[in-house]
Amino acid sequence: MLLAKSTWPEIEAFLQRSRTVVVPVGSNEQHGPTGLLGTDWMCPEIIAHHASAAGGDLLVAPTFAVGMAQHHLGFPGTISLRPSTMIAALRDWTLSLAAHGFERIYYLNGHGGNVATLEAAFSEVYSEASYGGRPRGFSLRLRNWWDLPGVLRLCSRLFPEGHGSHATPSEVAVTQFGYPDAIKSATYAPRIAPTGPIREAADFRTRYPDGRMGSDPAQASPEKGREIVELASKALLDEVAGFAAEPMLTG
Repeated sequence: MLLAKSTWPEIEAFLQRSRTVVVPVGSNEQHGPTGLLGTDWMCPEIIAHHASAAGGDLLVAPTFAVGMAQHHLGFPGTISLRPSTMIAALRDWTLSLAAHGFERIYYLNGHGGNVATLEAAFSEVYSEASYGGRPRGFSLRLRNWWDLPGVLRLCSRLFPEGHGSHATPSEVAVTQFGYPDAIKSATYAPRIAPTGPIREAADFRTRYPDGRMGSDPAQASPEKGREIVELASKALLDEVAGFAAEPMLTG
């Protein structure tokens, strides 16, 4: 069930049987010569939507599609939020959902650069609830899609070398499965990109001139993407069911 394609009476009825919602969150940033700019929001959205369609009573909120990606601003098309801006926006998203009665809000993340900001946003929201005057009695969960049980193991089997940490063949494969009409091709030199630290945008562009980090995305295929999405979707359904079943302790 997709929140954006539902009416308010349908969401009101959903809240009578479930207080859990999944929010895909990612980034709009460069992903090398063949990776789509939307890769980091597309991957969690593809997985969450696939899980919702596969069965169970899973509600998926609209995707938070722009994240903290300042280090990619040396590449055209990247859009980034400052950490403080992202924290403020996440706070409002979370409090809006909590105010309606959602008690379990699960953020499925697709961009490693978001993690620190997401955790800081959670701390801000919990702090407001602790001081009073805001919705209380809710729980927030953060999970990177590649950290869902079994996913990294599958990716290691599909891509035993050249997986890397940015513009990876696994994330490119997921987008190829989800958007088969947007598959790109290029010649990579070197085949496996260099790796190293992440700092500011000019430094990143100098270190990684085509945008990849340690990866060989030419290994990606829609078929491999389907394997990843099917496994990740099942793992997501299982994990959200466990999250929803956790007892909520309030004073």
